[in-house]
Amino acid sequence: MNVKKSAHKNSDKKKHGSHKSELKEAKSLSKKQYEQALFKLQLELVKLQAWITHEGLRVVVMFEGRDAAGKGGVIKRISQHLNPRICRIAALPAPTEREKTQWYFQRYVAQLPAAGEMVLFDRSWYNRAGVEKVMGFCSEEEYQEFLRSCPEFERMLVRSGIILIKYWFSVSDDEQEHRFQSRLKEPHKRWKLSPMDLESRKRWVEYSKAKDQMFAHTDIKQAPWYVVKSDNKKYARLNCISHLLSLIPYEDLTPEIITLPEREEGVGYVRPPLTDQTFIPDTYP
Repeated sequence: MNVKKSAHKNSDKKKHGSHKSELKEAKSLSKKQYEQALFKLQLELVKLQAWITHEGLRVVVMFEGRDAAGKGGVIKRISQHLNPRICRIAALPAPTEREKTQWYFQRYVAQLPAAGEMVLFDRSWYNRAGVEKVMGFCSEEEYQEFLRSCPEFERMLVRSGIILIKYWFSVSDDEQEHRFQSRLKEPHKRWKLSPMDLESRKRWVEYSKAKDQMFAHTDIKQAPWYVVKSDNKKYARLNCISHLLSLIPYEDLTPEIITLPEREEGVGYVRPPLTDQTFIPDTYP
């Protein structure tokens, strides 16, 4: 299924469009403005989720970019209010020894959505065109084969009816350096800095060349790359979500307000004493 670039079909179409233009005109967003804008977009994502289920769509959204480019933050905001059974995050670890002997795309194929599902790939098969190429984790022959086979693989996915959307998060070297330094200073963020991240930091130009080659071979009509400017995290999140909503036409299937039935009386039911249960301590009263 080809991705449609028309605006979504719902009652909030005009409102959503005007909101988008307001963001472009604003020079900066306060925390309150950002949270309000984000929540409006997240409400639309809930509507999109219902439409994906209703229509049995299969949606794949891929997030690629340099380390600390902001991919994880956007994925978190997209999935925050969605049903994890419908919107699933695929963030695969390094391949096992067995997986290294498989067809390269095999372990990613297992993560593809069934009808009524959306999968967000936090990095994807493009590892071969980036980190594996730059760090020497694949041979030159394997790399060249990837560049040849990847466009055909993605065309096959699209022909099968999968909606395939690819985002590249572009961050400047100065901003990436700032975010790396921030992770070093804040204990709850240090886990985000791996030895691989530190090594890749030295190879900025090599990664740039690899990205250029990747785009030259895989920026295809059936599955184009969409570049997200991500030096400003707030704008990157809002712009990316807004763009994602614009690519999949959907209708508002929000159900009517439900009236809860009366709870039945506990006739004949005797609750066991609370002393029979083990409660956690009230560390925070």
